[in-house]
Amino acid sequence: MSGHSKWATTKHKKAVVDAKRGKLFAKLVKNVEVAARVGGPDPAGNPTLFDAVLKAKKASVPNENIDRAVKRGAGLEAGGADYQAITYEGYGPGGVAVLVECLTDNRNRAASDVRVAMTRNGGTMADPGSVAYLFARKGVVILPKEQDGRTLTEDEALAAVLEAGAEEVNDLDDSFEVVCEPGDLVAVRTAVRGAGIEYDSAEASFLPSVTVPLDDEGARKIFRMIDALEDSDDVQNVYANFDVPDEIMAAID
Repeated sequence: MSGHSKWATTKHKKAVVDAKRGKLFAKLVKNVEVAARVGGPDPAGNPTLFDAVLKAKKASVPNENIDRAVKRGAGLEAGGADYQAITYEGYGPGGVAVLVECLTDNRNRAASDVRVAMTRNGGTMADPGSVAYLFARKGVVILPKEQDGRTLTEDEALAAVLEAGAEEVNDLDDSFEVVCEPGDLVAVRTAVRGAGIEYDSAEASFLPSVTVPLDDEGARKIFRMIDALEDSDDVQNVYANFDVPDEIMAAID
Protein backbone atom coordinates (compact mmCIF):
# COMPACT_ATOMS: atom_id res chain seq x y z
CA MET A 1 0.00 0.00 0.00
CA SER A 2 2.99 2.31 0.45
CA GLY A 3 3.22 3.24 -3.23
CA HIS A 4 -0.48 4.03 -3.35
CA SER A 5 -0.36 6.12 -0.18
CA LYS A 6 2.69 8.08 -1.29
CA TRP A 7 1.01 8.80 -4.61
CA ALA A 8 -2.06 10.14 -2.79
CA THR A 9 -0.06 12.46 -0.54
CA THR A 10 2.11 13.62 -3.45
CA LYS A 11 -1.04 14.62 -5.35
CA HIS A 12 -2.29 16.41 -2.22
CA LYS A 13 0.86 18.54 -2.03
CA LYS A 14 0.94 19.26 -5.76
CA ALA A 15 -2.71 20.32 -5.77
CA VAL A 16 -1.79 23.67 -4.22
CA VAL A 17 0.32 24.60 -7.24
CA ASP A 18 -1.69 22.68 -9.81
CA ALA A 19 -2.03 24.39 -13.17
CA LYS A 20 -5.72 23.45 -13.05
CA ARG A 21 -6.19 25.35 -9.79
CA GLY A 22 -9.54 26.80 -10.90
CA LYS A 23 -10.95 23.31 -11.39
CA LEU A 24 -9.58 22.19 -8.02
CA PHE A 25 -11.07 25.25 -6.33
CA ALA A 26 -14.50 24.44 -7.76
CA LYS A 27 -14.38 20.88 -6.40
CA LEU A 28 -13.30 21.99 -2.94
CA VAL A 29 -16.02 24.66 -2.84
CA LYS A 30 -18.61 22.08 -3.90
CA ASN A 31 -17.43 19.84 -1.05
CA VAL A 32 -17.92 22.68 1.43
CA GLU A 33 -21.41 23.42 0.10
CA VAL A 34 -22.55 19.80 0.40
CA ALA A 35 -21.08 19.44 3.91
CA ALA A 36 -22.97 22.56 5.04
CA ARG A 37 -26.19 21.29 3.50
CA VAL A 38 -25.95 17.90 5.21
CA GLY A 39 -24.70 18.94 8.66
CA GLY A 40 -25.40 22.66 9.04
CA PRO A 41 -23.29 25.80 8.66
CA ASP A 42 -21.42 25.70 11.99
CA PRO A 43 -18.01 24.01 11.61
CA ALA A 44 -17.78 23.59 15.39
CA GLY A 45 -20.76 21.25 15.31
CA ASN A 46 -20.17 19.80 11.85
CA PRO A 47 -16.84 17.92 11.66
CA THR A 48 -17.26 17.18 7.95
CA LEU A 49 -17.66 20.87 7.20
CA PHE A 50 -14.71 21.74 9.47
CA ASP A 51 -12.41 19.48 7.48
CA ALA A 52 -13.85 20.53 4.11
CA VAL A 53 -13.15 24.17 5.00
CA LEU A 54 -9.65 23.32 6.26
CA LYS A 55 -8.84 21.46 3.05
CA ALA A 56 -10.08 24.36 0.94
CA LYS A 57 -8.04 26.89 2.93
CA LYS A 58 -4.88 24.77 2.65
CA ALA A 59 -5.35 24.83 -1.13
CA SER A 60 -5.57 28.66 -0.97
CA VAL A 61 -9.27 28.89 -1.85
CA PRO A 62 -10.29 32.50 -1.00
CA ASN A 63 -12.25 32.87 2.26
CA GLU A 64 -15.04 34.67 0.40
CA ASN A 65 -15.61 31.63 -1.84
CA ILE A 66 -15.70 29.34 1.19
CA ASP A 67 -18.11 31.56 3.13
CA ARG A 68 -20.50 31.80 0.18
CA ALA A 69 -20.42 28.02 -0.29
CA VAL A 70 -21.36 27.54 3.37
CA LYS A 71 -24.27 29.97 3.01
CA ARG A 72 -25.49 28.31 -0.20
CA GLY A 73 -25.33 24.88 1.39
CA ALA A 74 -27.23 26.06 4.46
CA GLY A 75 -29.89 27.78 2.33
CA LEU A 76 -28.86 31.23 3.54
CA GLU A 77 -27.97 32.37 0.03
CA ALA A 78 -29.53 31.53 -3.33
CA GLY A 79 -27.77 29.46 -5.96
CA GLY A 80 -27.18 26.14 -4.20
CA ALA A 81 -27.39 23.04 -6.41
CA ASP A 82 -28.92 19.67 -5.58
CA TYR A 83 -25.73 17.63 -5.69
CA GLN A 84 -25.94 13.84 -5.53
CA ALA A 85 -23.16 11.52 -4.44
CA ILE A 86 -22.59 8.67 -6.90
CA THR A 87 -19.82 6.07 -6.98
CA TYR A 88 -18.78 4.38 -10.22
CA GLU A 89 -16.64 1.25 -10.45
CA GLY A 90 -14.31 0.02 -13.12
CA TYR A 91 -10.98 -1.49 -14.13
CA GLY A 92 -7.98 0.39 -15.41
CA PRO A 93 -4.95 -0.78 -17.41
CA GLY A 94 -3.24 -3.80 -15.90
CA GLY A 95 -6.41 -4.95 -14.14
CA VAL A 96 -6.25 -2.16 -11.54
CA ALA A 97 -9.55 -1.75 -9.69
CA VAL A 98 -10.89 1.81 -9.67
CA LEU A 99 -13.55 3.56 -7.57
CA VAL A 100 -14.72 7.00 -8.72
CA GLU A 101 -16.65 9.23 -6.31
CA CYS A 102 -18.75 11.98 -7.91
CA LEU A 103 -20.75 14.92 -6.63
CA THR A 104 -23.04 16.01 -9.43
CA ASP A 105 -26.26 17.78 -10.31
CA ASN A 106 -26.46 15.81 -13.57
CA ARG A 107 -26.15 12.01 -13.31
CA ASN A 108 -26.08 11.48 -17.08
CA ARG A 109 -23.19 13.91 -17.56
CA ALA A 110 -21.21 12.37 -14.71
CA ALA A 111 -21.70 8.82 -16.01
CA SER A 112 -20.72 9.87 -19.53
CA ASP A 113 -17.57 11.69 -18.32
CA VAL A 114 -16.44 8.70 -16.27
CA ARG A 115 -17.11 6.21 -19.06
CA VAL A 116 -15.25 8.28 -21.66
CA ALA A 117 -12.23 8.85 -19.40
CA MET A 118 -11.98 5.14 -18.66
CA THR A 119 -12.51 3.73 -22.15
CA ARG A 120 -10.19 6.23 -23.85
CA ASN A 121 -7.39 5.30 -21.45
CA GLY A 122 -7.52 1.52 -21.55
CA GLY A 123 -10.14 1.01 -18.84
CA THR A 124 -13.66 -0.38 -18.62
CA MET A 125 -16.72 0.35 -16.50
CA ALA A 126 -17.83 -2.41 -14.12
CA ASP A 127 -21.12 -3.36 -12.47
CA PRO A 128 -21.86 -1.95 -8.98
CA GLY A 129 -20.26 -4.10 -6.29
CA SER A 130 -17.77 -5.83 -8.60
CA VAL A 131 -14.86 -3.62 -7.47
CA ALA A 132 -15.91 -2.07 -4.15
CA TYR A 133 -15.19 -5.25 -2.16
CA LEU A 134 -11.47 -4.79 -2.91
CA PHE A 135 -11.43 -1.61 -0.81
CA ALA A 136 -12.11 -0.80 2.84
CA ARG A 137 -13.66 2.48 4.01
CA LYS A 138 -11.23 4.07 6.46
CA GLY A 139 -10.57 7.38 8.13
CA VAL A 140 -7.22 8.84 7.04
CA VAL A 141 -5.39 11.74 8.71
CA ILE A 142 -2.19 13.09 7.15
CA LEU A 143 0.34 14.63 9.57
CA PRO A 144 3.24 16.57 8.01
CA LYS A 145 6.57 15.86 9.69
CA GLU A 146 7.56 19.53 9.55
CA GLN A 147 5.59 21.20 12.33
CA ASP A 148 6.28 24.90 12.89
CA GLY A 149 10.03 24.58 12.84
CA ARG A 150 10.22 21.20 14.55
CA THR A 151 10.09 17.65 13.24
CA LEU A 152 7.28 15.36 14.33
CA THR A 153 8.51 11.89 15.34
CA GLU A 154 6.67 8.63 14.84
CA ASP A 155 6.56 8.08 18.62
CA GLU A 156 4.85 11.48 19.09
CA ALA A 157 2.32 10.68 16.38
CA LEU A 158 1.58 7.26 17.88
CA ALA A 159 1.22 8.66 21.40
CA ALA A 160 -1.27 11.25 20.16
CA VAL A 161 -3.59 8.96 18.20
CA LEU A 162 -3.55 5.40 19.60
CA GLU A 163 -5.86 6.16 22.54
CA ALA A 164 -8.32 7.80 20.13
CA GLY A 165 -8.75 4.62 18.09
CA ALA A 166 -6.05 4.79 15.41
CA GLU A 167 -5.29 1.40 13.87
CA GLU A 168 -1.91 2.19 12.35
CA VAL A 169 0.54 4.99 11.58
CA ASN A 170 2.47 4.72 8.30
CA ASP A 171 5.66 6.62 7.49
CA LEU A 172 5.33 8.31 4.07
CA ASP A 173 8.74 10.03 3.97
CA ASP A 174 7.69 13.62 4.70
CA SER A 175 4.41 12.85 6.47
CA PHE A 176 2.66 10.24 8.61
CA GLU A 177 -0.57 8.57 7.51
CA VAL A 178 -2.89 7.73 10.41
CA VAL A 179 -5.51 5.10 9.57
CA CYS A 180 -8.63 4.47 11.65
CA GLU A 181 -12.25 3.36 11.35
CA PRO A 182 -14.45 6.09 9.80
CA GLY A 183 -16.38 6.36 13.05
CA ASP A 184 -13.16 7.21 14.93
CA LEU A 185 -12.07 9.93 12.50
CA VAL A 186 -13.38 12.86 14.57
CA ALA A 187 -11.85 11.43 17.77
CA VAL A 188 -8.45 10.96 16.08
CA ARG A 189 -8.54 14.42 14.54
CA THR A 190 -9.50 15.92 17.91
CA ALA A 191 -6.66 14.05 19.62
CA VAL A 192 -4.18 15.34 17.04
CA ARG A 193 -5.30 18.92 17.61
CA GLY A 194 -5.25 18.42 21.36
CA ALA A 195 -1.62 17.31 21.14
CA GLY A 196 -0.74 20.52 19.28
CA ILE A 197 -0.01 18.68 16.02
CA GLU A 198 -0.97 20.19 12.67
CA TYR A 199 -2.59 17.98 10.05
CA ASP A 200 -2.90 18.39 6.30
CA SER A 201 -6.17 16.52 5.86
CA ALA A 202 -8.65 14.34 7.74
CA GLU A 203 -11.23 12.52 5.66
CA ALA A 204 -12.93 9.23 4.97
CA SER A 205 -11.15 7.38 2.19
CA PHE A 206 -11.09 4.01 0.44
CA LEU A 207 -7.90 2.02 1.02
CA PRO A 208 -7.19 -1.09 -1.07
CA SER A 209 -7.18 -4.43 0.74
CA VAL A 210 -5.41 -6.09 -2.20
CA THR A 211 -2.98 -4.30 -4.53
CA VAL A 212 -1.79 -4.82 -8.11
CA PRO A 213 1.96 -4.25 -8.64
CA LEU A 214 2.77 -2.08 -11.66
CA ASP A 215 5.93 -1.46 -13.65
CA ASP A 216 6.92 1.89 -15.16
CA GLU A 217 4.66 1.58 -18.22
CA GLY A 218 1.70 0.33 -16.20
CA ALA A 219 2.08 3.16 -13.70
CA ARG A 220 2.11 5.80 -16.43
CA LYS A 221 -1.04 4.32 -17.99
CA ILE A 222 -3.04 4.26 -14.76
CA PHE A 223 -1.93 7.80 -13.84
CA ARG A 224 -3.05 9.03 -17.26
CA MET A 225 -6.46 7.46 -16.73
CA ILE A 226 -6.80 8.93 -13.23
CA ASP A 227 -5.82 12.38 -14.53
CA ALA A 228 -8.51 12.08 -17.22
CA LEU A 229 -11.11 11.10 -14.62
CA GLU A 230 -10.15 13.95 -12.29
CA ASP A 231 -10.47 16.39 -15.18
CA SER A 232 -14.25 16.02 -14.90
CA ASP A 233 -15.93 18.69 -12.77
CA ASP A 234 -18.20 16.01 -11.29
CA VAL A 235 -15.41 13.72 -10.06
CA GLN A 236 -14.36 14.39 -6.47
CA ASN A 237 -12.12 11.41 -5.66
CA VAL A 238 -10.51 8.52 -7.50
CA TYR A 239 -9.26 5.43 -5.65
CA ALA A 240 -7.25 2.64 -7.28
CA ASN A 241 -5.57 -0.48 -5.90
CA PHE A 242 -2.21 -0.21 -7.65
CA ASP A 243 1.17 -0.46 -5.94
CA VAL A 244 4.10 1.33 -7.55
CA PRO A 245 7.68 0.92 -6.22
CA ASP A 246 9.34 4.06 -4.83
CA GLU A 247 11.95 4.21 -7.58
CA ILE A 248 9.28 4.17 -10.33
CA MET A 249 7.23 6.78 -8.48
CA ALA A 250 10.32 9.01 -8.25
CA ALA A 251 11.06 8.55 -11.97
CA ILE A 252 7.50 9.48 -12.93
CA ASP A 253 7.57 12.54 -10.65
